[in-house]
Amino acid sequence: MENIKFDRILKFPRISEKANFLARDNQYLFEVFPKATKKEIKDAIEKLYGVKVEKVRIINIPKKKRKIGQIEGERKGFKKAIVKIKEGQKIEILPR
Repeated sequence: MENIKFDRILKFPRISEKANFLARDNQYLFEVFPKATKKEIKDAIEKLYGVKVEKVRIINIPKKKRKIGQIEGERKGFKKAIVKIKEGQKIEILPR
């Protein structure tokens, strides 16, 4: 358990309009590394922020093809996690 490298699990919190709506229900959105598991994400959040995690949901966003004029490319895909924490606790994502 102590051998887990938390810097290879969480990338950063995602700040968006959807993330703001989820925060009202004690749910927070994080971008995570592709090989991170639910258990590792839960342990990392609990240790890093000092909160009790109730549930972790993972969403894999696939890469998308993009075309600008004649140039074709791809937008990177990523993995994000929605983390629900115990009622009454809060994660301060943006320092005030």
